Amino acid sequence: MIFDFKYKSLIFASKYSETKRGDTKSPLLFLKKMELKEHIAQLAQNHLPDDSYYLVDVVIKGTDTRRKVLVLIDGDNGVDIDACASVSRALGGELETDELLNEAFTLEVSSPGIDHPISMVRQYKGRVGKRLKLTLKTGDEVTGKLESATDDGITFLKEIKKGKKTETEETNLKYNEIEKSFVLISFK
Repeated sequence: MIFDFKYKSLIFASKYSETKRGDTKSPLLFLKKMELKEHIAQLAQNHLPDDSYYLVDVVIKGTDTRRKVLVLIDGDNGVDIDACASVSRALGGELETDELLNEAFTLEVSSPGIDHPISMVRQYKGRVGKRLKLTLKTGDEVTGKLESATDDGITFLKEIKKGKKTETEETNLKYNEIEKSFVLISFK
């Protein structure tokens, strides 16, 4: 048999390695998912409305019989529902035409939202003026306002509680000092 190495041989190898319980433990299955993720990311990138939009992540979840593909996009001026719908229609059609997913799947295209951490320099630059909660590599958690973002790091007004008062202290952080960052939503 001759296999197209990129996909068919990996599918064959992962099916071949199934255990009697039906679990797949092949390291090749992980490789197949990574290649699939990269391929979907490239397709999604090609369908972004314009250069002000960018791909944040592609997450593939679920079982072999029912997958969920989550495509997270962001924009320099935010993301509207029309941009998500446009990418979803184009990407969904291409995924079905190319038969990249041989099983049933659900495709969701959205902006990252508050439950997804900031993961790119471009996202920091678009969140200047927002309140963030940072988890640093040291394990410390700090909250404050993002003052500026450059290609090297951020300037952050760290909130320091002193009794009932909250004071701020300007702090410069490199991106490699930050473990996770989340935008805080204010309901004031």
